[in-house]
Amino acid sequence: MRSPHDLIKRPIITEASMDAMADKKYTFEVDKKANKTEIKNAVEQVFGVKVKSVNTMNMLGKMKRQGAHAGRRASWKKAIIALTEDSKAIEFFEGMN
Repeated sequence: MRSPHDLIKRPIITEASMDAMADKKYTFEVDKKANKTEIKNAVEQVFGVKVKSVNTMNMLGKMKRQGAHAGRRASWKKAIIALTEDSKAIEFFEGMN
């Protein structure tokens, strides 16, 4: 059994994700093997909120080159968490916008 802290790697802080926080939507980088149910349970345990829905997407790593050598950054998984209307906000994001 994986720990909820192992499933949620880090928050995604971008202009688009900050705008979505007004609608109680939060964006996280999550473990590539995690499914929506595991992500929902992990967010509810770690932050003590009620999750309405989870949208996930696999992000392909960007191509990078250094001189003649080309490579690719690691691919990762992104999850957008929508909270219920009566749920409290995630305090981790307070004061960032």
